[in-house]
Amino acid sequence: MKFRFQRKYLAIPFFLFLILFVILPILFIIFYAFTDSNGFFTFDAVVDFFTSPNKLNVLELSLMFSILNTVICLLIGYPIAYILSNAKLNSNGVIVMLFVMPMWINFVLRTWATRDVLSWIGLDGGSHPYEATMIGLVYNYLPFVILPLYNVMLKLDKSQIEAAMDLGCNRVQVFVKSIIPQSIPGVVSAAMMVFMPTMSSYVISDVLSEGQIVLFGNLIYLNFASSQWNYGSFISLFMLALVGISMLITRNFTEKDASKESSRW
Repeated sequence: MKFRFQRKYLAIPFFLFLILFVILPILFIIFYAFTDSNGFFTFDAVVDFFTSPNKLNVLELSLMFSILNTVICLLIGYPIAYILSNAKLNSNGVIVMLFVMPMWINFVLRTWATRDVLSWIGLDGGSHPYEATMIGLVYNYLPFVILPLYNVMLKLDKSQIEAAMDLGCNRVQVFVKSIIPQSIPGVVSAAMMVFMPTMSSYVISDVLSEGQIVLFGNLIYLNFASSQWNYGSFISLFMLALVGISMLITRNFTEKDASKESSRW
């Protein structure tokens, strides 16, 4: 039989990549998370994580940094995205590119450069580990807030805003009752793009705090570095579950936004 090429065969490399580098690693993580060093089934890693004060403290600290970083990035990024989305600014695309350009530089190099700058102004990690880490987190993740919000702001229904002003709403009321509700999908997407990466952050907290602050990502690394494969795997699996939950939340808001867009047309 003569072989006939079909377009669906182009998906074979993708499926091979998916199996080798996504599915198999996750299966290994699940296996190690619920076994001991001898390969026998056990819940020791689960019990250890939820009963260890140190690991729970790391989880609590990671949540605190993640929430604070997300809030700060939204407070800074939201007005910037709104201003950049103004059609009267002819150079808004160039300004947005200026926010993106630092992301072209290697992540580790940016972090070490941030450490040098903070040390120069007196905020070195040895004396101010929390402040230095927070500044580094905001600096690195702020573009992930500005870009999705900027894209949403460009799609705002201007007729709805004009109608609200014609009906007697002041600028504050227009902002609260029209602009914010329309930009909620972008806010949720931006928050998820900052919250979870902050929890799993490793380089920023390790470099800027000079090893004084341990976040969830550091905890995973420390377990694997000390050959605690089972405990590190369960912590990774727990992080993976949090990522999955956040993706479901984001998908829910994205689907609502898509349905609203289709109903307009």
